[in-house]
Amino acid sequence: DSDEDAAAAEIDDEEEHSVRRPRAVVQKFMCERKAVGDGFALRRSIGRPELQSLDPFISLDEFEFSRPAGFSDHPHRGFENVTYMLEGGLSYHDFSGHKGTINTGDVQWMTAGRGVVHAEMPGGEGVQRGLNLWLNLSSTDKMVAPRYQELRSRDVPTAEKDGASIKVIAGEALGARSPIQTRTPAMWLDVTMRPGARLRQPVPAGWSACAYVIDGEASFGQPGDEAAGAHHCVVFGGDGDGVDVRSEGAGTRFLLLAARPHGEAVALDGPFVMNTSEEVQQAREDYLNRRNGFEMAAGWTSGQ
Repeated sequence: DSDEDAAAAEIDDEEEHSVRRPRAVVQKFMCERKAVGDGFALRRSIGRPELQSLDPFISLDEFEFSRPAGFSDHPHRGFENVTYMLEGGLSYHDFSGHKGTINTGDVQWMTAGRGVVHAEMPGGEGVQRGLNLWLNLSSTDKMVAPRYQELRSRDVPTAEKDGASIKVIAGEALGARSPIQTRTPAMWLDVTMRPGARLRQPVPAGWSACAYVIDGEASFGQPGDEAAGAHHCVVFGGDGDGVDVRSEGAGTRFLLLAARPHGEAVALDGPFVMNTSEEVQQAREDYLNRRNGFEMAAGWTSGQ
């Protein structure tokens, strides 16, 4: 809770003086669509050769899937798994009995902590499309109890100013604050801007930050910088107090992500994100032996 209060205070401080020193763009690249099996494709921005991670972000994917694709029963430990639906739905079921479907505009913020086993499947007919983020947990939070937070589209706080409309999935913007409580102080904004609009969004000092363009195009950083089009990832440098965005052409919709880095070693192997290879091996053994957070996996199946 103290971390959450501190993060809110950081954002409040930034909001008070707005953006005086916009962060520069240090990296920009196109995220190509890649098919992975039958019925599943993704555009990966974080977690690829050009950007293997952006502490504390482990991966960020724009995904699309349709039957027969899906993710049958599988484990997680050590991070927060966030799914935000852009079109269609995603159905889920975990070993504690938590199940349901999130639909267009809904978000599920799952803290895997010490252990979750779940299945994720298309929530309807046709193509389902969304964004999935893996947000690392600090070493002190790796083994916390799992937690789900779900926010329906109608309940997502929204703010508007000067041609920009912001859905606040996590953190705060333009005075609107999300009810989502993150273990790692973070900001997740879904921003839509009319043609020619401008947004100067504060980002706390020291936080990692990037943008992912969903539709349209926008200029980030300094005036005169080349615009980034749909499916581009834009990474901001650490020097500055916020980001300066100008909508180009017919307007734009983009995701703005920012979070306080941990500055810790990361050991990533499949569904486990820990600090050392020994901890990853321990997670694998705990899952196989149904212990230390995976006890409920014994005899359980989602049926998917």
